[in-house]
Amino acid sequence: MLKDITIGQYYPTGSPIHKLDPRTKLLITMAYIVGLFIINQFAAYGLIVLFVAAAIQISKIPFKYMIKGLKPLRVIILLTFFINLLMTPGESLYTLGPLNMTREGLNQGIFMAVRLVLLVVGTSLLTLTTSPIALTDGIENLLKPFSKIGVPAHELAMMMTIALRFIPTLLEETDKIMKAQMARGADFESGNIINRAKSLVPLLVPLFISAFRRADDLAMAMEARCYRGGDNRTRMKQLKMATADFISMTATGLVLAVLVYIRISF
Repeated sequence: MLKDITIGQYYPTGSPIHKLDPRTKLLITMAYIVGLFIINQFAAYGLIVLFVAAAIQISKIPFKYMIKGLKPLRVIILLTFFINLLMTPGESLYTLGPLNMTREGLNQGIFMAVRLVLLVVGTSLLTLTTSPIALTDGIENLLKPFSKIGVPAHELAMMMTIALRFIPTLLEETDKIMKAQMARGADFESGNIINRAKSLVPLLVPLFISAFRRADDLAMAMEARCYRGGDNRTRMKQLKMATADFISMTATGLVLAVLVYIRISF
């Protein structure tokens, strides 16, 4: 299951989306999230699905790889569906003891589950098509105007990118620890969900020790390279938007405008 997590990983394909300015991709992702939460009916999901499908096709990332990232979240998706199914009042479809399944709850459960799936798939494209260094530069550049009011733009960008970058590393470390404990007789696969969750508790101590050790090594490496934050820091590659960036933002703006129109009109 750990190998199915795609959040924080970079999948280079050399596609047009990979070549976009990181600031463009960050702005498009924010607009996508806003548009996703503006939707209040199923028909509008068709436009979002077409938008995401087109982005995946252009990015040249295999569709199976994108779907693989949903496997670790299937419990959360199902939990979201059943909570809405059982907690939304309305016309009763089926009653089992204290549980009451309603027609409105069924619609709301499917609606929220689809929204969660699209949210994960759409936002995963950001990290899959943007290298950690480019993502850091993009976040810092977008936050730079807020530095005038005391917001540490460079430090925030660095922390966010390091956190994303170390997700695959910590997952790999967790997998190694699990295999080492399984070789010593530990069982992580039998029993129900609660028992499986309890069996993962012994992983926390060695995982935290490994994470702190890696953090210390990273701090020493940055200090050895005379890292002193973002003040007076220069870059070998300066961010510069091209025609493709403006076309992409215009297309995203049109999609967002259509979603707003649908929300207001229907």
